[in-house]
Amino acid sequence: MGGTSPIGRRSRGDAVQLHTGSGGIVPLQNVTIFIFALIFSLLFILALSCSFLGGNEEDDLLFKSMLNDIATNNPGVALLGENVDIDVDEPSVTVSWSLVACGDRFELDGSSGIHESQCGLPSMALWIYADNSPEPVAIYDPAAIPFVRKTGQRRRQVRCNLVRFDSDHTLDVHNARLYPFDTYLLASTLRAVDASNTTVPIRKLSTIQQVTSFLVATSDVESYEIINGTQVPTRDFDLYVTRPAQLRFYTLLLFGVNWMLSHVTIGHVLLARRLVDIRSITKHLVSAFAILLVIPQLRKSMPDSPDLDDGALIDYIGFIPQMIISASCVLTILLLIMLREYDEMECKQTPRQITVGSLPLLPPRPPTVSSKPPVPHIPPRKSLLKPLLLGAKVRTRSIAMERGEANCLKDELDAGFVFPSTHANGIIHHRSRSSRSRLGTIRLGGPSGSASGSKSSRSTTLGSLKE
Repeated sequence: MGGTSPIGRRSRGDAVQLHTGSGGIVPLQNVTIFIFALIFSLLFILALSCSFLGGNEEDDLLFKSMLNDIATNNPGVALLGENVDIDVDEPSVTVSWSLVACGDRFELDGSSGIHESQCGLPSMALWIYADNSPEPVAIYDPAAIPFVRKTGQRRRQVRCNLVRFDSDHTLDVHNARLYPFDTYLLASTLRAVDASNTTVPIRKLSTIQQVTSFLVATSDVESYEIINGTQVPTRDFDLYVTRPAQLRFYTLLLFGVNWMLSHVTIGHVLLARRLVDIRSITKHLVSAFAILLVIPQLRKSMPDSPDLDDGALIDYIGFIPQMIISASCVLTILLLIMLREYDEMECKQTPRQITVGSLPLLPPRPPTVSSKPPVPHIPPRKSLLKPLLLGAKVRTRSIAMERGEANCLKDELDAGFVFPSTHANGIIHHRSRSSRSRLGTIRLGGPSGSASGSKSSRSTTLGSLKE
């Protein structure tokens, strides 16, 4: 009707949506993020694969510079250890030697270019002795080297048994228990003799610097032996074997992960002690048992690790206590589950109920005549302490009447029968004086001044006091 309308709250659908600026940043879609992640993964794999390229160039450059130096300054025979097989369990070290001659007087014609150097194959037959052995470890015959028909030159890359030989040496492994910080030292002597039983001096002994799971450092020195009262020139070499830094890093990383997993099992026990639900405790049991199975697998994945029965230090301070702690935690969680099950069984047990049929029936008592009148049953008085403890205020109308607060009680009754409520829509309804006076007269027990009215009011007051 009027020209005004009530102002109310707007619904959420009618609310004005405020758009905030992106600050020049364009949000990426999920497909775009996936494509970028895939490209990054491929580039990462490609970058790691590049480490396989040029793996032999370092040793070839080392041998090349060394052979060229021998050919220029000190011509003679050299032995190159192109492979070193280290077996700690055996224990032994096997070195694969390759015979090389440098200089025109020692080099075989048409065989130069070994390791892209100026050296080639020896031109004379040689017998190689190791560690004062009476029997030679290798015999070299240049006549067995084949020719290439097209070029007429001898092959530089010939079969291994013609120009290469293996020498076996015993390894001292008293530091093997310190894995991955174990080190080994090997010392040996080599001697070369030609067909006329004349000792040929060996100018150099060298090996590759890195093999699988080991780093090899070689040092050689010129020496001699006394055979039949004659000094015979020999060559001594020392091999110092250590573990590479990458192997030590990953071994210690797995060692630390195993200890962290063992500590996690202890945490599972502490959390399971605070739980009551068996299903929740079972989750901790499954996790702890999985850790118990994972720890041996991580121990086996350590690179070139010793066997468990070798008694390595890393097992005494790592694997064995880790397994003991994890197994003890699993057993503790199992015991907690058993105790919780036992508690639930006790809670489910109810006390034995006694049925009426199980009791013996007593004969009925004969009625007795008593001279005393029957005592009326008085209902027990409700305690006022419980409502006080709960924080509720107790004030009965009988106490109010006893204190002479009849007028206040009358006003309270008048306000309680008002309809509608005075709080509804802020409207107050008034009653007429006649109805209010009539209501007051009736509630006090009849017309004022009458005997019946006073008697009823007294009975009402006494009844309320009894209550």
